[in-house]
Amino acid sequence: MARVRLSVAERREELLRAAIGQIEERGVAAVRIADVASVLGVSNALVLYHFSTKEKLVAAAFAHAAEDDLAQLRKVLGRRTTALRRLRAAVRWYAPTGQAKGWRLWIEGWAAALREPALREVAQGLDRKWKAAIAEVVAEGVAAGEFRCPDPGAAALRLTALLDGLAVQLTAYGGGVSRARAREWADEALARELGLEREALTAAGR
Repeated sequence: MARVRLSVAERREELLRAAIGQIEERGVAAVRIADVASVLGVSNALVLYHFSTKEKLVAAAFAHAAEDDLAQLRKVLGRRTTALRRLRAAVRWYAPTGQAKGWRLWIEGWAAALREPALREVAQGLDRKWKAAIAEVVAEGVAAGEFRCPDPGAAALRLTALLDGLAVQLTAYGGGVSRARAREWADEALARELGLEREALTAAGR
């Protein structure tokens, strides 16, 4: 069956999604241009036409995944409800027990970023934007008198550090921490940062 002719943007999107899948399956070090091409039934030359090296393809794939995650985060935080409800929903979505996709991808990315400057830039950019988005909503809640938090930026940093660490425990070390316990710790951390009792989060989720 003849392949449908795609626009340049559509082809890049297709290649990036295939690359993301292959990175999750094989890891950054093992994935090859040929693996991405094979999944789509295209030539290596076509992949290299759009991304001249494997390093550029991998960096672009992570950037693409990051933008998907940020778009979903902004959607959750942009809901027309209280800051507390939005923050609880964001933490529940982002936590490794939630619906956020690609934890295997990001753990691979963190490891590879130690050696790849382009990947490090992507990972740091996502990290800064995530923390800034959370800090902004925390500040909104403080201004509205919903809760107390003397340093929204520091609170966002501590929350993400915990969630990232739990993701490693659940994804890489399976069995070390139960999903129920991880969810409980995430809720407790959010309540603590906002000067609330954990029961307030339960009420906010109703």
